[in-house]
Amino acid sequence: MNWSDEELIAGCKRKSAKHEEVFFKRYYGYVMGICLSYAKDRDLAQEIVNDSFLKFFSSIKSFEEFQSVKSWLRRITVNTAIDFYRKNKRFQDQLAIEDQVDIFHEVGALSSLAFEDLMRLIHQLPADHRLVFNLYEVEGYSHREIAEKMKITESSSRVYLARAKARLRDLVQFHLKEYAGR
Repeated sequence: MNWSDEELIAGCKRKSAKHEEVFFKRYYGYVMGICLSYAKDRDLAQEIVNDSFLKFFSSIKSFEEFQSVKSWLRRITVNTAIDFYRKNKRFQDQLAIEDQVDIFHEVGALSSLAFEDLMRLIHQLPADHRLVFNLYEVEGYSHREIAEKMKITESSSRVYLARAKARLRDLVQFHLKEYAGR
């Protein structure tokens, strides 16, 4: 079906299974892309995708036509990822983070990394650090907003971000050395 977003939303508000299916297929890749930046692996990302669409369809009645579908769906997805993190926090393995070390790195280092390589490096961060990094650097939340969403202090948010960036610098540096050695 080649329905517009407005037609899809109207159909979803009527609980039309066909409209929901088309909406799901149209936005699956978009939502999965967001989830992959928050989840440890593809299976967890898929859980967050499913929960995000369930929340979207269950709250579709409150969607206003003047809103952007993508931004509303993104907000639901990010909040679902945060909820998933909080719900499963006690079961997650935490990596030991070494003391922060200043490392010289090339200005263009990130430009030589492929997107997949960068995502793989980000996924090596502990879950709480990865979540703060994504919320701050990708989504643009303030430390105050992150603290409220994650139920941590603002200073913890700042520390997690600093540690995430330091760890990423280490990982990028190692990756570049490994790449240069090939």
